[in-house]
Amino acid sequence: MRKVQSELTSRRKAAIILAVLGTDLASEVLKHLTEDQVETLTLEIARLDKVSPDVRGQVVQEFHEIAQAQDFIAEGGVENAKRALEKAFGAEQADVLIRKVVNAMQIVPFEFLKRTDPQQLLSFIQDEHPQTIALILAFMPLNQSAMILTKLPPELRADVAERIAVMENTPPEVVRKVEQVLEKKMSSVISQEMSKAGGPKALVDLLNRVDRQTERLILDSLTENNPEMADNVKNMMFVFEDIVQLDDRAVQSVLKEVDARELAVALKGVPAEVQEKVFKNMSERAVNMLKEDMEFMGPVKLRAVEEAQQKVVASIRRLEETGEISIGRGEEDVLV
Repeated sequence: MRKVQSELTSRRKAAIILAVLGTDLASEVLKHLTEDQVETLTLEIARLDKVSPDVRGQVVQEFHEIAQAQDFIAEGGVENAKRALEKAFGAEQADVLIRKVVNAMQIVPFEFLKRTDPQQLLSFIQDEHPQTIALILAFMPLNQSAMILTKLPPELRADVAERIAVMENTPPEVVRKVEQVLEKKMSSVISQEMSKAGGPKALVDLLNRVDRQTERLILDSLTENNPEMADNVKNMMFVFEDIVQLDDRAVQSVLKEVDARELAVALKGVPAEVQEKVFKNMSERAVNMLKEDMEFMGPVKLRAVEEAQQKVVASIRRLEETGEISIGRGEEDVLV
């Protein structure tokens, strides 16, 4: 009888269970499934031929056994569940049920480490005992464990590799204990890293990516509530009016990157010294054309001006990141 039941697919078994439950109960189950799962099961139910009482009974029995096994695992862990199931169904059937439930529940040791950045994981586990590292790598996906193994120090790498080779079945309770200790340590490390986040530099990086209105609002509020911090942040920032701090060669590099139309809008309403800094690094003909564009466009909305200025500043920051220009941030340049 078991042979007939084992030939059924998981979808067919699920369809049989839903058919046995009846319309009302089946509809309650379907509410908890995804649209794809509902569609698949509905189609499978539609394809069901007449199911013999024997097959139906076997499927229901298996469902009952798996439900029991899942309850046992949830209450006392895999080992306790296995002992209880062996008493109830025998050793062979207990093994089958445990494998099915573990796969269904996706109980995978060290699952939390698989979501960790590989480089961070490497620095985290390389100080652990070689046996612990070997145990972790044995449960990791092959590509990830191979990458970590190759980056371990040579002596440690060989030791860990040998321990993986001679490793036999590890009791689940040992695996779980190691997993719990590591998860606690990892949480502590992540908390420390999070506590280091923030600070003036983090705020500068954030302000560099917002619009000018938001930037100005935040800086004005910071100036009012914490003037010292505001000065610190401003010294680390670069805003459009800071073009006057660039040397002529840097300004010329920026002008090559900026659209003339955007530049004309960006210069509307700025202090005369900012306009002069730009004009002095352009040819006379280019300056005349730029001034004509500025006069011809007439009044421009402040939002449009700020957006244009932000694009110019983005070009400046991009050039600084590539090393083509240098932005002074209040400190004296040191010549060597």
